[in-house]
Order: sequence, then structure tokens, then C-alpha cells
Amino acid sequence: MRKFKRGATLALATAAALVGSLTTGSPAMAASSPIAACGGGSYHVIDQHDLGRATVYLLYNGSTNCVVTWKDSPNNVRVNAVIRRERGKYVTDPGNFSTYAGPVKISAAGKCVQWGGDYGNKQYTSPLEHCG
Repeated sequence: MRKFKRGATLALATAAALVGSLTTGSPAMAASSPIAACGGGSYHVIDQHDLGRATVYLLYNGSTNCVVTWKDSPNNVRVNAVIRRERGKYVTDPGNFSTYAGPVKISAAGKCVQWGGDYGNKQYTSPLEHCG
């Protein structure tokens, strides 16, 4: 009986360690598109601005605006995504991301938004727009 308990305990510990390594050992999957980065099919692109080797996208799902700065190809160039609602604070996501910056989101139904992004030394900031 004692050998069985020890063997069962060892088997359970080994199984738990394997499951733990599988669930924590792999990085999160990167999104495959700006729509996927914002959270899926309910978002649609309502505006965009070209930054040369990246594009800033403004997306909307009926209540929430989302901005993603999407690179044409993976690299180490610094990118940023930014958005704010009228009279609100900026929400940003700067960094040396390989594929995209963002998503940055705000609830802005019935409000104007200012949005934009950076790619290296290229920058875009919209006027307050897309009101309503």
C-alpha cells in the first residue's frame, strides 16, 4: 500500500509539473491583423493613416474605439498607438514591439476622438474627429 501511495504521489506531481510547463512555457500568440488585435470580428476599420513602413488603424465596434499601429514587417523600430476622447486623457502603448503597438481602447460612443501613432521618427495625430 505504501509503495502504491508513493508511486501515485510521484505520478501526480510529474503530471502537474508537465501541465504547468505547458500552460506557462509558451508565449501568447500575436494577433494576425489589426481587427484581431482589437478583439475580433465586431471591430471594423473606420480610418487609417500611412506611416511609411507601418499603418495606424482606427477601429470601432459600436461603442469602443481601438487604435493599433501595425508594421509592414517585424523589426525593432519603436512604435506607439494613441487615442483620447474629447477632453479626456491620452491612452498610449509605446515600445519596441516586433509587429504592432496597441491595442489602445476607449469607450467613446457619441464623442469625438483624437487618435494616432508613431513608427520610428514618423508620427501622426488626427484632429478631434469621428464624432457621434
